[in-house]
Amino acid sequence: MKISFYKYQGNGNDFIIIDDRKTTLEFTTEQIASFCDRHFGIGADGLMMLSQSGQHDFSMLYYNSDGQPAAMCGNGGRCIAAFAYRQGIAGKKLKFDATDGAHEAVINKILKDDCCYDVSLKMNDVEQVEKNKEYFFLNTGVPHYVEFVDKVAEVDVEKEGRITRFSEIFAPEGTNVNFVELNKDRIFVRTYERGVEGETLSCGTGVTASAIAAYLETGKKDFPVHTTGGEFSVSFREENGRFTDVWLRGPAVMVFEGVVRL
Repeated sequence: MKISFYKYQGNGNDFIIIDDRKTTLEFTTEQIASFCDRHFGIGADGLMMLSQSGQHDFSMLYYNSDGQPAAMCGNGGRCIAAFAYRQGIAGKKLKFDATDGAHEAVINKILKDDCCYDVSLKMNDVEQVEKNKEYFFLNTGVPHYVEFVDKVAEVDVEKEGRITRFSEIFAPEGTNVNFVELNKDRIFVRTYERGVEGETLSCGTGVTASAIAAYLETGKKDFPVHTTGGEFSVSFREENGRFTDVWLRGPAVMVFEGVVRL
């Protein structure tokens, strides 16, 4: 069986997208993991299925590269919005279903050759942020641990992130782990992603969590956000510790399309 797919990336966070509107494909955990394998498959941080929605432009089902489903992916959401616009599935202002609820997205502009887009994604409200002595903990669609460090480039993200991700404190589901360097001009975020089980070049939900934590740490909004893969902006409103109107903005790029055999 041949399956058509598209490869997208958002600041280095890369995804396989499959248009499942006319079919009802079902993959095993092992098959998804094999598609995402960087040596023996297509290679990606995750896989997304786009299907019909009864209420909105489409539905998104997201899987991490280990084959397990996840409630949300910020960069994935931006990439699938760009894909839907490019394929004529939705307009520049769109709305789609995900496991964690409905999301709005906006194609702000086309950056290059109808394959690179500036995309904003509305994230879920953040109802509560847990502040501890050494870290913040919050859910931006998936759980995130945020720790501020002096020199994030020197952190062993794979080692330290894995320790926290599998810590008994966050068992049994575990958590995504962000190390953040904070200065007056920007924040620099590096993320260990649960389900990928390693550091990714960027993480949309992690960037969002880190921007909110930076606000709580400093009282300053609208930090430009730097990641190894590129730049983001995050905006939100805050009232009595609750964060609403949360938007993640950055590029989404179509890399290539192809066919894989199942």
